[in-house]
Amino acid sequence: MALDSVKRAQETPEERQPYAELGMKDDEYQRVREILGRRPTGSELAIYSVMWSEHCSYKSSKVHLRQFGTKAPESEALLVGMGENAGVVDVGDGWAATFKIESHNHPSYVEPHQGAATGVGGIVRDIMSMGARPVAVMDSLRFGGADQPDTRRVLPGVVEGISHYGNCLGLPNIGGEVVFDPCYIGNPLVNALCVGLLRKDQIKLATAPGPGNKVVLFGARTGADGIGGASVLASATFEDESQAKRPAVQVGDPFMEKLLIECCLELYQADVVVGIQDLGAAGVSCATTELAAKGTGGMRVDLNLVPLRDPSLRPEEILMSESQERMMAVVTPDDIPAFMAICDKWDVPATVIGEVTDSGRLVMTWDGEVIVDIPPGTAADEGPVYERPFHEPAGQAALNADGPERLPRPADLRETLLTLLGSPNLGSKEWVTSQYDRYVRGNTVLAQPADAGMLRISEAMPGAEETTRGIALATDGNGRYARLDPYSGAQLALSEAYRNVAVTGAKPLAVTNCLNFGSPEDPEVMWQFSEAVRGLADACRTLGVPVTGGNVSFYNQTGSTAINPTPVIGVLGVIDDVARRVRSGFPEAGLRVLLLGETREEFGGSEWAHVVHGHLGGLPPQVNLEAERALAAVLAEAAARGLLEGSHDLSDGGLAIALAEACLSRGVGCTVTLPGEDAFTDLFSESAARALVCVRPDAFDAFAELCVRHEVPCSGLGLTGGDALVVEGVLDVPVAELREAHTSALPRVFG
Repeated sequence: MALDSVKRAQETPEERQPYAELGMKDDEYQRVREILGRRPTGSELAIYSVMWSEHCSYKSSKVHLRQFGTKAPESEALLVGMGENAGVVDVGDGWAATFKIESHNHPSYVEPHQGAATGVGGIVRDIMSMGARPVAVMDSLRFGGADQPDTRRVLPGVVEGISHYGNCLGLPNIGGEVVFDPCYIGNPLVNALCVGLLRKDQIKLATAPGPGNKVVLFGARTGADGIGGASVLASATFEDESQAKRPAVQVGDPFMEKLLIECCLELYQADVVVGIQDLGAAGVSCATTELAAKGTGGMRVDLNLVPLRDPSLRPEEILMSESQERMMAVVTPDDIPAFMAICDKWDVPATVIGEVTDSGRLVMTWDGEVIVDIPPGTAADEGPVYERPFHEPAGQAALNADGPERLPRPADLRETLLTLLGSPNLGSKEWVTSQYDRYVRGNTVLAQPADAGMLRISEAMPGAEETTRGIALATDGNGRYARLDPYSGAQLALSEAYRNVAVTGAKPLAVTNCLNFGSPEDPEVMWQFSEAVRGLADACRTLGVPVTGGNVSFYNQTGSTAINPTPVIGVLGVIDDVARRVRSGFPEAGLRVLLLGETREEFGGSEWAHVVHGHLGGLPPQVNLEAERALAAVLAEAAARGLLEGSHDLSDGGLAIALAEACLSRGVGCTVTLPGEDAFTDLFSESAARALVCVRPDAFDAFAELCVRHEVPCSGLGLTGGDALVVEGVLDVPVAELREAHTSALPRVFG
């Protein structure tokens, strides 16, 4: 095959090129020709096709995502916002935390183990590229019905992939979700989050300044695995008949990534890195174009110097390969010897493949011929921007009118509690989480099944100065709520993650998100997306927590059937003293049990309607962001003053599930009296802005005064103690029976 050089492209302007096969539209291809003043070479076409893909360019979502900037609340904590590999926030005492969540949905369906494993590896490298040590991971997982053959094929492999990669890296998995719903059959959601720590004056950015500085590719060699993987798989409709066209899923090597982590940290410590970028989706194409575009504007690269696992790879394949465990750094010539010595110490291959220029062009050569000569910003930052048409789904009004009011109320609330507690969504996830190491490195303060994960800072960083501070993290989402009302559904996802951080005693600081939706070419899906983004931006402004970055995942559908719109929200918070953290549940007998917040008759999208009746309709619970903010303030101050002995948020399944889980946390029962006249509503409503807490009798007055001051409703329910959950006049269930129902849900299905 003749080498397609720039010179040859100029001489053969009419040569047909496979742009459609690479996912480019006719007008996009024509625009590339206009930018270059000629047809692109095969290598240039490879770069533009992956960089302008939906996954990399956000071409259908940009016009909506801008709201996260225009509506952003003022935040003294925000150090790095959207536009970099991950957001960074100031967590005090000179420390900063960087965190981000991203999707690896389609690869995890094609090859569950490697798809999920490389999802973890990719998000970890995003955190590394900010100059941080990764300290923990979380994952938000959604599958079809638990009893579906598709789920039984995909879930074990996904869990095994996450466990294998994270455990090999020595990173604790401190939280997340496992959700089952028929809408995810054939299209599971695998959203991975990583958090890292660094000194706030040592942030690294993806930039290539300084003509003459060297471009170094280091880490694993480049192979044929994952050519166009994430960038292509996540940028087109996902259909069974497309199996033959699916690119290979990336193959991960966590042991190389562990070496890469330690190598990067020593490079940062030695101050020999000017700019750095991880190689994830779009591989070398992405790293070179983004670094050059954010730097002096130019770069020259010799692709023959890229270390290969497969020497038969063509330049186009090298550019599109998404082989894992690779990084690209910009290094001054004087620092190259020190840089290489550190890489050699950690047995990490490193090669100078080019240098920074001020030409304003990204130039690449192969066998001495120029095969790429483009303005890098046109690939990295100036891709197409679509204002897709959108309108409310045709059946939306009918869906909202078909509320749960028509469903028969249960006669036996005891049976209802046990049914819900033993359902896949509300049952114990220990079958999954026991495969993860939650306490490796010894810095985990709270982990699953706690409402949020928490880490101490000082011990998480070797050689760090002593501090009592910690960070807390939670992820949440509810596709049923968002299907009923995407605006409110996104706000409810944020509210729950915000509340889950707050019940630990931490103060919520910042947000990351992974927005999982169907095809952007469907106007009904785009309406869902636009409403969810608008809702999330409005809620972040009200709660005072900025969006620091995240991920949009489109084309989550099989054929023409889209998943429920599923915005997954991650919230990071900080606590001044981890010794003051509040554990979930009832720790001992003799404590007063209190319900915070207001309960209304709200069952639209509820677990009761879903599990008992298979119903989805009506409206989700009302959003009250001011109430969420007040509740969080009460919980943070109460924790700092040592007034709380235990706390638990109320969400899926309502008060009944919260009481049951509080009893199960340490085997301590309780006897309570419901505050309202309708026991069913009191127990199973999913009203937001509520929490269950327990306090010592001698701390009650101080806590009650705190609630009054913040205008948070506080209802006394009863006392902890005994070996059963007793709701006076309604139900009496031994803790042992609760535990049997709760722990048998997933083993009953997966063995």
